[in-house]
Amino acid sequence: MCAPKLHVDSKGNKKMTKETWGRVCNELLKTVGKSNYTTWIAPLRMIDMSEGIAAFEAPTKFMRDWVSRNFGEAILRELRNDGHVVERIEFRVPELRPIPANEVSRPVAAPAPAAPKARSDEDLPGAPLDARFTFDSFVVGKPNELAHAAARRVAEGGPVTFNPLFLYGGVGLGKTHLMHAIAHELQIRRPEARVRYLSAEQFMYRFVQALRERQIMDFKEMFRSVDVLMVDDVQFIAGKDSTQEEFFHTFNALVDQGKQIIISADRAPGEIKDLEERIKSRLQCGLVVDLHPTDYELRLGILQTKTEAYRAQYPGLTMADGVLEFLAHRITTNVRVLEGALTRLFAFASLVGKEITLDLAQECLTDILRASDRKVTIEEIQRKVAEHYNVRLSDMIGPKRVRTIARPRQVAMYLSKQLTTRSLPEIGRRFGGRDHTTIMHGIRKIEELMGSDRQIAEDIDLLRRLLES
Repeated sequence: MCAPKLHVDSKGNKKMTKETWGRVCNELLKTVGKSNYTTWIAPLRMIDMSEGIAAFEAPTKFMRDWVSRNFGEAILRELRNDGHVVERIEFRVPELRPIPANEVSRPVAAPAPAAPKARSDEDLPGAPLDARFTFDSFVVGKPNELAHAAARRVAEGGPVTFNPLFLYGGVGLGKTHLMHAIAHELQIRRPEARVRYLSAEQFMYRFVQALRERQIMDFKEMFRSVDVLMVDDVQFIAGKDSTQEEFFHTFNALVDQGKQIIISADRAPGEIKDLEERIKSRLQCGLVVDLHPTDYELRLGILQTKTEAYRAQYPGLTMADGVLEFLAHRITTNVRVLEGALTRLFAFASLVGKEITLDLAQECLTDILRASDRKVTIEEIQRKVAEHYNVRLSDMIGPKRVRTIARPRQVAMYLSKQLTTRSLPEIGRRFGGRDHTTIMHGIRKIEELMGSDRQIAEDIDLLRRLLES
């Protein structure tokens, strides 16, 4: 095989050609790895090398800045190893001035931030924010006070103190409300900040669209140039390998730049099945906050706050004493159902022109009250526990006594006693005809473990919330 031709300038220095750049690329591939090479090095276009300056063109400003900071030294080193006399490198973008990178004596500083500019929906496409979801409209109680305080701290827009902020809890407990509230507050406190809020499903859709239209670099720039990234329902990307890969790299890029990330999910990071371990690890490195199921006091506070707003919307309507207390006691599933019930009640009373009384509430909300009275069955408990621990339902009620099956079986026994009115003998019959003393032993074992084994305690809490939701 013939050696590639070398071009020499008037001073005897080798000049850049496609062949020599190809050799340099082969070495860079070995140095930075296939993934980094494909993403960051391959899109570069060689422009010129003269007077000790090697010039390359990058497709976007974001790529220019990223390559300059992270791969400039490697490119400079490989060019010199190939025999080129290079003092510095410039990465250029069409219609943008060149930026010097990776001088011999020191690494290049990060480029100065651009002047603040107003956001627009075209500039920062994402999910629309709900104007109702603000901190002022969020009712704080013991189950959500920590999550509220953490969200407030992030919304102040100061230096990042915990990153990411991870909010998790069941349906209708206020995760999305807090995320919207943070975004609204940031828009007031830092109008120049680039804040992007969207669901994990939208993140995946945009990623797939970028792959299909061959605009992956635009996608990367869109998400890695923000100041605050907010992703709702992150459990949606579990099991979707390519999306998880891109989310992981986006997460790392933003953290490296000191940008704030806020994530929500229906369960803790370690409990999201089919989510890559490295992503779980990253999500757990910040502040993880659980929004607990609402208690009576919080539900009553939410109803009272909503009622004040409705009084202005429905002037002249009156409400009898005890109605809100009745609803707070009876509707315990989640806040959305509770607020929906109150909305329906006010609308119904307005249409029929009657006072809101207990009788009217029971007549108007029959289906909601009936659903709230739904009892959890032993069969439901067994299915949920079997799914959670990835064991077969037949083994759950069968004779096998290996630890990997016996422990989930005991958890199901404990929950059956806590969440149903069945007696121990009845529970025993549903677990393959076991004696009531066996059921009692399993319940006591779980009670002991909950005090010493944090994982068991978290499993019980999660399963209880799933079954009661």
